[in-house]
Amino acid sequence: MHSSSSQGHLERRLKNRHIQLIALGGTIGTGLFLGSAGIIELAGPSVLLGYAIGGLIIFFIMRFLGEMLVEEPNAGSFSYFANRYLGRFAGFLAGWNCVALYVLVGMLELTAAGKFIQFWWPGIPTWVTAAVFFVLINGVNFINVKAYGEFEFWFALIKIAAVLAMIAAGVYLLANADRPEQTVRNLWTHGGFFPNGFSGLVMAFAFIMFAFGGVEMLGFAAAETDQPRTVIPKAVNQLIYRVLVFYIGSMAVLMSLMPWTDLLGQLKAGGDTYSSSPFVLVFSGLGENTAAHLLNFVILTATLSVYNSMVYSNSRLLYGMASEGNAPRSLMQVNRRGVPVRAIVYPAIFTALAIVLNYVAPAGVLELLMSLIVAALVITWTIIIVAHWRFRRAHVARKTVLGFPAPAAPLTNAICLAAMALVVGVMLLTPSVRSSALAIPIWVLVVYGAYRLVFRQRPTPVLESVLEPAHIPR
Repeated sequence: MHSSSSQGHLERRLKNRHIQLIALGGTIGTGLFLGSAGIIELAGPSVLLGYAIGGLIIFFIMRFLGEMLVEEPNAGSFSYFANRYLGRFAGFLAGWNCVALYVLVGMLELTAAGKFIQFWWPGIPTWVTAAVFFVLINGVNFINVKAYGEFEFWFALIKIAAVLAMIAAGVYLLANADRPEQTVRNLWTHGGFFPNGFSGLVMAFAFIMFAFGGVEMLGFAAAETDQPRTVIPKAVNQLIYRVLVFYIGSMAVLMSLMPWTDLLGQLKAGGDTYSSSPFVLVFSGLGENTAAHLLNFVILTATLSVYNSMVYSNSRLLYGMASEGNAPRSLMQVNRRGVPVRAIVYPAIFTALAIVLNYVAPAGVLELLMSLIVAALVITWTIIIVAHWRFRRAHVARKTVLGFPAPAAPLTNAICLAAMALVVGVMLLTPSVRSSALAIPIWVLVVYGAYRLVFRQRPTPVLESVLEPAHIPR
């Protein structure tokens, strides 16, 4: 039995290669491999433009977070910055909203893993698969942060290699195809590039942004990297290239190999739009069975990679919140390997509900979780945007020379806020996810009620305090 200490600390054992792959691990997962099906249905080939716009918005948001992390690396990440620059309630909301977000993402990934397993063994219920992977991934995170880093490194490496191989194989098939239906003209000949008009792309925007959920967890690794000032800027800046290659490149190849209308028909033939991965279906439909099986394996590892990252990020978030007084101090308890044990166990209890949901009502679980995740993401990203604006104002007042300034701020802050408003607007106009958008103010009020119960005092503005020299670490 390993001893624990309530005064323990996290270990700086993550190297550059770990941080780079953690950033990638949170970006490429179910949102691309399964969630893209719903986007294709709404936008058709214009999904390529949608990913480009969404990727740019996310790049700006990550530059905001990166600027703050380089100056003040902290395990609490944006929860810490919200607490410091927007007030205690903002920090409380940022933290607990993100805890809920990552629990939901974990539930989604466990559900999605079940669907990918059913590609090989249709008779295995999703709840059984969810239970097995739940135990496996949480077990890995109990070892130490280096074990997590290594696990995620190899998971993400498989993912990168496979997506690049898929793109290369797709390009080869297009260049050597003896089938007339395999052509880049599929991107504009089946109803045009905007088959449902520009409004179709706009209505897909909420689901496009869902695909990028998870990039912000890079911040939680900042406290455990040995060189945050060099590693974090690299990881953030490479994000835009990853978006271009992995999202836009893979989708362009996919919809060139098979007309998007045919692909959509095959997806719906499986029961619903999210019955299986569009990537696997395309290669399977082309008769490339070996490629389809390999790709399904890779997608499964990608899904587990994201869940692994969620477990890690949630535990470090709770650790950081506990250090700020926004969560019970007991969550700072770490064992002698530097693992915050309770911060792993408590979110896992709620994530285990995915097993129950998939047992009781497996049909609509995936779409429900996706819509709730988008709502939570909007809150998280909005807090990052506004916290950065206040952070920048505070440091400008101090004439601080920033090590990694975000481009064109505060103009880009305003653009990103407008994008968040657009996401909410789209959700309100979409019947299937409207309830999730309406739940946003209700959820904020619930968290505020909990905050008042815990602190029984009015939130104290902190901007004035951070302007004092002693409060700005260098």
